[in-house]
Amino acid sequence: MTLQDSLDKLKAKIEGSMPAENVAIMHQTTRDLENSGIGEGILKVGDKAPIFSLPNQEGNLVSSSELLSNGPLVVTFYRGVWCPYCNLDLGNLKRYNSQLEEQNATMLSISPQLPEFNQKIVEQQRLNFDLLSDSKNTIADAFGLRWTMVDPLKSLYNDTFRINLPTYNGDESWTLPVPARFIIGTDGIITYAEYSVDYTKRPNPDVLVDALKAI
Repeated sequence: MTLQDSLDKLKAKIEGSMPAENVAIMHQTTRDLENSGIGEGILKVGDKAPIFSLPNQEGNLVSSSELLSNGPLVVTFYRGVWCPYCNLDLGNLKRYNSQLEEQNATMLSISPQLPEFNQKIVEQQRLNFDLLSDSKNTIADAFGLRWTMVDPLKSLYNDTFRINLPTYNGDESWTLPVPARFIIGTDGIITYAEYSVDYTKRPNPDVLVDALKAI
């Protein structure tokens, strides 16, 4: 079973238990985001990747420049501990980390949430790579991924789902990253890039291994 097969099953289970009007709000937000043209501003293959230094789940700063001195970087952007699709994705990614390391690559994930919530995911999923905290989605914005949640989705998350993003992220911006993956070469140039405005769609991680072998 591929990652997408698992995500589709999860989506059917989650949305199948929701009122139709809530599902409609979620789907309309995805369509609106797709139609906003956000994809035009997301960094692509051949672009220079932003340099960043962010705290990991233990609060220790992780520098992209230092990591790139040892080999390529595999960077994923995810939403948060409250997102079951992200948790499934991260749990699946860890199975491929040894293959990425064989290509001298370092994998890490970036989220706007506070380190304590990243630590929670690391423990729950028994992850073998760092999760970095991107306050206010500053680095996500540099990659072209940041978007702002507004009503009616904002109220649905806050009032119905009890997902208060300011609590998780430590700021009042109500911003999130579009889920995405990048491979950054040692020269800082992006050699692989993909994103999905629909957060329930994710590529199988084996494409990352193939992309690294092709560098």
